[in-house]
Amino acid sequence: MTTIVGLGELNEKLSWYAARASGLIAWAVVTLSILWGLALSTRLIRRRGVPAWLLDLHKFLATLSVVFVAVHIAALWVDNFVYFGPRELFVPFASSWRTGAVAWGIAATYLLVAIQVTSWVTKRLSRRLWHAVHLTSIPMFGLATLHGFTAGADNRNLAVQWIALTGGLFVFILAAFRILAPRRSSRRTASTPRVVTHECAPEPSERALRSRRADREAKVEQLARMVESAESSAPAARPEALFRSSSASRHLNI
Repeated sequence: MTTIVGLGELNEKLSWYAARASGLIAWAVVTLSILWGLALSTRLIRRRGVPAWLLDLHKFLATLSVVFVAVHIAALWVDNFVYFGPRELFVPFASSWRTGAVAWGIAATYLLVAIQVTSWVTKRLSRRLWHAVHLTSIPMFGLATLHGFTAGADNRNLAVQWIALTGGLFVFILAAFRILAPRRSSRRTASTPRVVTHECAPEPSERALRSRRADREAKVEQLARMVESAESSAPAARPEALFRSSSASRHLNI
């Protein structure tokens, strides 16, 4: 008889437990998705041959977060302890129970859905629009965390507090690194062409001039030797030697 009564009480609170558990899991999955996306965008993960599954894992975590948010909303709708209808669940500041806390959760849900929908139709959107919507994942994470601490029944749990603090700290560090990293790379790329242009460009022209001067000097010396040999030879052989020297000069392109 006691077992039957316990199961009856469990069934009455099952929706409430499901709402609490799905809310915590949704926040954890959202945190992992944001951390993974920041790690990919900042190129902290550099492994050749596996970029496809790394990106697929980020998409999978984002889709899984939407699923658990849907379970969270459905469990609140079914629960009878506090009334949540469509208006209380989807209209900010419409709920009479912890109005502000519920409003933060509704705003975070709308941002999450917008981010996920734009991720599904990335090929049909411009890169600038997709990036602008994707940047709202950081405010969405802040609203979801605020909703969990103000409306959740487990906000006094020490384990939940430490997990939330650790996740928020990692998100803040990676987001700051993501913001500062492009500026450093742009400075390096802007300074690289200047070094190549000013230091390396004159070397080929100087070498070419030196080689041309050496070739001309060698040709002049060779022609001078031929002329001297022609003058020192017999008078009869001079016209022939002079003809050879002139033909040699034409052959040497002087």
